[in-house]
Amino acid sequence: MAKQPEIGSPAPEFTLPGLVLDGDVAERRDYRLGEAKGGPLVLVFYPGDDTAVCTKQLCSYTSDLDRFKGLGATVWGISPQGLDSHEAFARKYRLAFPLLADTGRTVATAFGIAVPGLGLRRSVFILDGDGSVRWKHVALMGLTFQHSDTLAEQLAALG
Repeated sequence: MAKQPEIGSPAPEFTLPGLVLDGDVAERRDYRLGEAKGGPLVLVFYPGDDTAVCTKQLCSYTSDLDRFKGLGATVWGISPQGLDSHEAFARKYRLAFPLLADTGRTVATAFGIAVPGLGLRRSVFILDGDGSVRWKHVALMGLTFQHSDTLAEQLAALG
């Protein structure tokens, strides 16, 4: 398994299919890490759509999305489910940031957070405008998540 990128090192490049809700329309397209450069990016790796902790986490981040945008940051959620699952999840909870489908867990593996037979570890990586990792949290069990206050503090520290 690949090692997690170290603080200060470039994040592994990737392209994944994803979607974001725009009103009632689910806009599907490919998301490439390189296109997000120029401002901070919060990569939220979560184990599964419509599960208790993941729902609480992603709803919390949606509620605080204006706060993240105010700090210049974009948020992307990444999990192993496909786009149809992501769309149903996003519609059910009105999630307002892109959800990317890492169905082969290639990106989770590149970030060193894939768990054979289980999926991936709940993780958050904050990248700066150059695509380098500036902060990360990788959960051992994934029963809790990093709250918006913590992410906002780390994003503010980038400025």
